[in-house]
Amino acid sequence: MTHRLLSRCGHWVFVIATALLFTGCATLPDEAPRAPTKAIAVSADTALGKIALASQPDPDLSGFRLMPGGDFAFDTRLQLARRAQRTLDVQYYQIENDETGRYLLRTLRDAAQRGVRVRLLMDDLYTSGEDELLLGLAATPNVELRLFNPFPAGRGSLLKRFTASLFDFSRVNRRMHNKLFIADGAMAVAGGRNIGNQYFRRTSGQNFIDLDTFVTGALIPRLGVLFDQYWNSPHVRPIGSVVRSDLPREELQRRFDVATGPDTTPPPPKPAPNDLLGYSPVADDLDAGKLGLIWTTAEAYADSPDRVIGKTASYGGVPLLDVDSVRYNVVEQMRRARSEVTLVSPYLIPGASGLEVMREIRGRNVKISVVTNSLAATDEPLVHTAYRRYRADMLALGADLYELSSARTRRSVRLGLFGTSVGRLHAKSAVIDQRILFVGSMNFDPRSEVHNTEIGLFIRSPEMAQQTLKLLDVLKQQGAYRLRFAEGSDAGASGSRRIEWVSEEGGKTTVLHEEPDSGFWDRTMLELLSPLTPESLL
Repeated sequence: MTHRLLSRCGHWVFVIATALLFTGCATLPDEAPRAPTKAIAVSADTALGKIALASQPDPDLSGFRLMPGGDFAFDTRLQLARRAQRTLDVQYYQIENDETGRYLLRTLRDAAQRGVRVRLLMDDLYTSGEDELLLGLAATPNVELRLFNPFPAGRGSLLKRFTASLFDFSRVNRRMHNKLFIADGAMAVAGGRNIGNQYFRRTSGQNFIDLDTFVTGALIPRLGVLFDQYWNSPHVRPIGSVVRSDLPREELQRRFDVATGPDTTPPPPKPAPNDLLGYSPVADDLDAGKLGLIWTTAEAYADSPDRVIGKTASYGGVPLLDVDSVRYNVVEQMRRARSEVTLVSPYLIPGASGLEVMREIRGRNVKISVVTNSLAATDEPLVHTAYRRYRADMLALGADLYELSSARTRRSVRLGLFGTSVGRLHAKSAVIDQRILFVGSMNFDPRSEVHNTEIGLFIRSPEMAQQTLKLLDVLKQQGAYRLRFAEGSDAGASGSRRIEWVSEEGGKTTVLHEEPDSGFWDRTMLELLSPLTPESLL
């Protein structure tokens, strides 16, 4: 744990310190005008479109299926890519250069070779060292690969990228965090997962607990519009205008074929017969020609891609959230709650505004339950330094606060179905009054509120809300600590608000008085870093 903490924190300290030593600054080249392209409408002329239309009971309804299991979530994406006949619109914050990432890229390449138009949009933050791989994919006919808010230089490492963009930090600090996968204008996958081994139950050491949803029906055209807003944005560049290579197209294609071949990129294991919710793989429904889904009404929102230039509305000099932004709509749904709000955010920094929303909700006796990562479970220790400033305030408001335990998820048999040997929470969701479910990419933190762009779905379904709450109940009971004030602590006096971590296993209650599953040096390091951590940049 200490090594991970020092590694993550030290990396960013080194990036910032080194950048300050340089005065050079690279800029993006001017971009030639591009003709906009658009998502297609669903059509019975495609196999997926025919199934979608045949399954839809009402043209105003959308069909959903939650996918808590990584094996099901990845297989669904692969099935859509393999069965697509006209278009694939794919948008991700991160596609890792590992077995999962390369296998998906190869599957997209195979679809393009069948004549499918592939539009792949990636944020440029985590593409370091992947230029040749991505150029190889882009060299395939029918594939167009674009980068959101790209770095102009220093392609080999994250440090070099930020150093080369020192005087453009405000721009490159803003990233596209969206995750969306649309096939033939008929079916989609949205949620919290990036593309990489740890998101899909494919590592032996650490896996993320995450949540996606399969989507079809009335919401698909809206998702297509949201994708097009980014695809045609001036903040997006074709990879060929940012990355140069002296290799001929044929050689790039050959190297891509080798890099994504069976020797380096084995296929994923087949999904289990049923997932935690009792569903069989989506492939079974597609083979049968009829989708067994929950049909209901829903809305989708995405932040404007213009966030990259800090373009926001203001009143009296105070920035205002766009009414179409994800954060605004999550907060509005919370404010309308009548009985309870359950918030799941792996990176949780409420800030003054978030605490005020919680205070307003609790003032109406609305129950609040919050689930996030513990220090030992988080993959972003710096975020934890800011989050811990707000724990006592949330408890004082009467919120129920739970932190995921990496040790407890490792021991839990049921949580093993999430694919967690060491569990880390990555799902971003909320349940309002047991009837509205939010699933998306947004964390409840300043980065999602101000710097990153996000996407989110609001699904009006008591059944799906209950499914999510049942999954969270398992997580709380078998994989998390419940936080409370220690006996004798004064909830109103910040200096004496001592926190305890409580868990129950086998009828035995365990109470801890320090950050669970962490060592002395981890906690000491956090104490030292906490006052130095700029919350606005986390």
